[in-house]
Amino acid sequence: MKEIRFHNSLSGNKEVFRPEFPDRVRVYSCGPTVYNFAHLGNLRAFLFVDLLRRTLVAFGYKPDMTMNITDIDDKIIRESLAQGKGIREFTEPWVKAFQEDLESLNIQKLEHYPRATDSIPSMVEIIKHLQNQGLVYEKDGSLYYSISKFKNYGKLSKIDVSGMKTGTRYDTDEYEKDDVRDFVLWKFPKQDGEPSWETEIGSGRPGWHLECSAMVRDVYGSGVDIHTGGVDLTFPHHENEIAQSEGAYPEESFVKYWLHSEHLLVNGEKMAKSKGNFFTLRDLVKEGAEPRNIRFLLLSAHYRSKLNFTKERLEEASQSVSKIQNCINRLLEDSPKAEPAFDQDYEMDSNPRLPNEFLGALGDDLNISKFLSLVFELVKDSNHYLDKGKISREGILHRLERFIAIDSILGVLSFERKVEVLDSEIDELVRQRQEARKNKNFAEADRLRDKLNELGIILEDTKEGLRWKRK
Repeated sequence: MKEIRFHNSLSGNKEVFRPEFPDRVRVYSCGPTVYNFAHLGNLRAFLFVDLLRRTLVAFGYKPDMTMNITDIDDKIIRESLAQGKGIREFTEPWVKAFQEDLESLNIQKLEHYPRATDSIPSMVEIIKHLQNQGLVYEKDGSLYYSISKFKNYGKLSKIDVSGMKTGTRYDTDEYEKDDVRDFVLWKFPKQDGEPSWETEIGSGRPGWHLECSAMVRDVYGSGVDIHTGGVDLTFPHHENEIAQSEGAYPEESFVKYWLHSEHLLVNGEKMAKSKGNFFTLRDLVKEGAEPRNIRFLLLSAHYRSKLNFTKERLEEASQSVSKIQNCINRLLEDSPKAEPAFDQDYEMDSNPRLPNEFLGALGDDLNISKFLSLVFELVKDSNHYLDKGKISREGILHRLERFIAIDSILGVLSFERKVEVLDSEIDELVRQRQEARKNKNFAEADRLRDKLNELGIILEDTKEGLRWKRK
């Protein structure tokens, strides 16, 4: 098995990836907070997870991956109370929208999508363990983590805790970068109607940071090989996860490799709902953008590099996808007509492996820039031989296999042969369908209708009779 090296935020270095169990690589990723549509910055982080998954598979690993759904936090409570809805009723449409966005962008489904509200018992259990370790104190009915008592606090974010004032606290689920304070584990209800749970540690609800630690334990029983998230989650969220998980279970390893993706920018500023400078996938699709071009753009920059989103860059991504697709279409046109293997005398590999140079690029901390440069070299080389007519049938099929393997990573290409149908051929199919309907052979009429639909033909009844047009 070839080697993968990841930049581990914990050490600050590229490290050879050595999972505990190669046939079950455990990966946990911070997912959406479901109170609105995900914006493109969120989706870039989710696409990074998809690239990671596809790369692990390409290297022969079997991933067991989780992306959490945060369905309880300050924003969700504020919005649900304003609309007079319960938590599940309020969040369910946003969970569905999140799932639809993943499908639109061809993001592969993970093994687990736990919801925070389903892990309350595990959160209570973690707090009890932290209490036994002397890391928790109570104030006004709420429970707080005393970070000064956890000796390794700051090891991920490298934040300086020497000047912190012991006992200063934050009740909110999010706070400013570099502001070091004790964080809330369990919140006492502050207002009427606020969602709460009756537990052995008291009535209340969890703090945001606690939720991920509990969901990791619920899915995997202990720690994971890889934990991913946006770079803005390094502190305080991921630092607090470490403090909770390793503070409660000091004998266990929580996370071996931390991978963080960079921000998506708009006009040089971080894309965020709070700034009002965000786009959703639906915004762009309504304007005519194809999801596969959006996917390509968001994947095209290295995950640890900022990506500045502009409409011009989206158009460039569209042109890049078309360039690759046009080359594939030319290969398909010149390939034998046998389906689905393109050639009955040539045994196509249904799951072709990426060539070593492509694997080498991905194995270097998911170097997508190098990967894409190799893709375009293959496109240029293929077009050259097609132009010269100096490519054998076997050579065409071999190149198609290469592109199929490439698309196992990119997820934006099509390998359906485009068949041009003459108007006269369409006229004949329409005539045959009309004849079948006249003879009450409805099964044949339906078959011909479906065939016309597959060819992109729309039938219309007009005053002058039946007419057809191309989609």
